[in-house]
Amino acid sequence: MRGFRLTDSTATERLLFPEIFAKPVMLEFDERQGSSEGGAVLLKAAERRYGLIASMSGCLCDPRQAGKVDHSLRDLFAQRVFSIGCGYADANDSARLASDPMHKMLLDRDPITGLDMASQATLSRFENAIGPRQLYNMGAALAESVIERHAQRLRNRARLVTIDLDPTDDPTHGAQQLSFFNSHYDNACYLPMMGFVTFNDEAEQYLCAAVLRPGNVTAAAGAVGILRRLMALIRGSFPKTRIRVRLDGGFANPELLAFLDGELGVEYVVAMASNAVLNRKAEEGMQVARLLAGLTDRTEHVYGEARYAAGSWKQERRVILKAEVVRAEDKAPKDNPRFVITNMNQTPQWLYEEVYCQRGEIGVSSQGHINQSVRVRPRLTDSSLVAWEASWSESETMRPSDNMLRKEYAQLTRL
Repeated sequence: MRGFRLTDSTATERLLFPEIFAKPVMLEFDERQGSSEGGAVLLKAAERRYGLIASMSGCLCDPRQAGKVDHSLRDLFAQRVFSIGCGYADANDSARLASDPMHKMLLDRDPITGLDMASQATLSRFENAIGPRQLYNMGAALAESVIERHAQRLRNRARLVTIDLDPTDDPTHGAQQLSFFNSHYDNACYLPMMGFVTFNDEAEQYLCAAVLRPGNVTAAAGAVGILRRLMALIRGSFPKTRIRVRLDGGFANPELLAFLDGELGVEYVVAMASNAVLNRKAEEGMQVARLLAGLTDRTEHVYGEARYAAGSWKQERRVILKAEVVRAEDKAPKDNPRFVITNMNQTPQWLYEEVYCQRGEIGVSSQGHINQSVRVRPRLTDSSLVAWEASWSESETMRPSDNMLRKEYAQLTRL
């Protein structure tokens, strides 16, 4: 493609291509107010539909003098939400985005003459000024918004609502408070817990809860509090529904299992890590799986069940046994027994494949976005984040020098 550039400083810069078309093509770059964030208009449309920013910011109390305020708390909150949604998780990015026309429009300001958005310093003061009570109220408003919206969609009729809780690592960089090294994820991180709800047999999982926790807590820390509150909301909107809880292996502790057993009408499937007793119970199935894998040269599995009670349990529970031998190319066969605790009565294979394996897997991207992958097909999720109260329990990796931060975290989460 041939062309020439006009370099006259008195003219707008253009590229002309006289040999391509009968008439010259001119590309002009004289737009003074431009933005590369055109897709952000979809975030604004979602906010107008769901009203999540309005409902959350309505829980905030502004102690500032009204005559000295340039940016309302709602605008500050909306600025952070929209910035994160566009991939700008760091508040330092606000210096570059302050006069961006599209971001100003997201705050209902004139894109040209409207007031520039808040600076990094203002945003930092805003984020640190919000107390635990306000955070709790914001979380409750968000959870109610998600449940209420689907209650209206389903006309308060759902035969089954499934709750999934998942911990995930959120790597930290620097000296953030309550950031600790987690040996499982092999990095310094926070360990937030996410909660999702699914209605009936729908594929979509809707994010309805998120708790930011220190990086060295156990997976189940705060789970009982989150489940108790979500169950209350679900029962209030769907009085006749069955509630099902799906959890991975980090949640199999006696307190949580006892709580689930004590809730009427609640079904649960909770994965459990292997141990010597469970491995012995699964050995018969493992022998069959090894034989099948040797005959077919493929991964094979056999299902079974057993009654089992750990030393800290007060009663025996039904455990689904999946005896699996994994075969991979150029690798030796590998035993892979899996165990799931349940109070449901269906066959072991159906419970494992059709109930437990439908759980999603989540992660946090480098931009702070929540990624949710599922076994069935990609699912749409709400952008609803809920900061629930999390009752704190000390993890095995806690060091004595962490006691001060432990107490401070407990004060922030126990309302």
